[in-house]
Amino acid sequence: MLPTTVTQLIGQTPVMSIEVPDQDARLVLKLEKNNPGGSMKDRMARSMVVAALEDGRLTPGGTIIESSSGNTGTGLALAALEFGLQFIAIVDHHAAPDKIRTMRSLGAEIRYAEGDFAEDEVAIVERQRIAEHLAAQLPGAVFMNQWDNPANPKGYAGLVEELVAQLSDGIDAFVACVGTGGSITGVAQGLKRHNPTIRTLGVEPAGSIVFGTAGHPYYQSGTGTPAGKDIGKVLDYGCIDEGVQVTDVQAFETARYFARRKGLLVGGSTGGAIYKAMEFIAAGKLTGTVVTMVADGGEKYLSTIFDDEWMAQRHLLDPGITAQLDGWLFGTRSRHEIDRARSSTMLT
Repeated sequence: MLPTTVTQLIGQTPVMSIEVPDQDARLVLKLEKNNPGGSMKDRMARSMVVAALEDGRLTPGGTIIESSSGNTGTGLALAALEFGLQFIAIVDHHAAPDKIRTMRSLGAEIRYAEGDFAEDEVAIVERQRIAEHLAAQLPGAVFMNQWDNPANPKGYAGLVEELVAQLSDGIDAFVACVGTGGSITGVAQGLKRHNPTIRTLGVEPAGSIVFGTAGHPYYQSGTGTPAGKDIGKVLDYGCIDEGVQVTDVQAFETARYFARRKGLLVGGSTGGAIYKAMEFIAAGKLTGTVVTMVADGGEKYLSTIFDDEWMAQRHLLDPGITAQLDGWLFGTRSRHEIDRARSSTMLT
């Protein structure tokens, strides 16, 4: 039977293998950007709405309210359309403009958290305050609160089953971004139920406080927990074997690298997860089949991390990252040798 709603297209996203020479490992990317809303958050957004409808917190014609940097908001906008609900997204200046345009085009009402915030400062605390206050004022409104909503991690059960079916030879490690904690918790818990020896690496932006370091501003969007925000109740530290940080430069340059070298547009947080996965593989700390999510696509960041001028103005460019990734992905063959070989082939 053919799908009759867009949300029925969620899931069954493809996987892509990235071979790593000179290492006993391969990196497998789960292309969650292929979900209808363009990110893995489609899964948990629908899960939260369905749970709220089932337990009576939401009723037909009601209003969903959520603080979002854009991906969860897009998923909620799609779910709102499916179930005949209204959706109000509380965003801040940190959200990518194209994410906001996408939510608005799907019928969402956009409200901004106002305040004297630096460009690289995420206003999650203020967004959450506004969302909670608004939900208390509007009849029939529910604040989804993805940070503390148990339906968030439960929304990734299908993703786990897909991975297990797609990678029948087994999964040895899982590397994922940590924001609310919902996705890494839902996927890691599920994978460890299949195989308790799977190693999980959690990746947060440098400046996030998830793993206990001091907070400071960062540009990565939709990931990490800024200073002043409580850690999400959905995060299960017990399913994470090691937590690490990635800088904005490492994350963004990796995203740009994969666009140029692999033809794959990924978002900044995904760039960070890929960078740390490759770093650990290169150091021999991860072996076998290492899985990470392409949480969303780079198409949403064309005016920011894929814009040379935007990157240069913020001192986020570092050609050394490209050289490092070349070394990891091309092994003993340098990028110069590969380019020279390609030039020779073209001339002949």
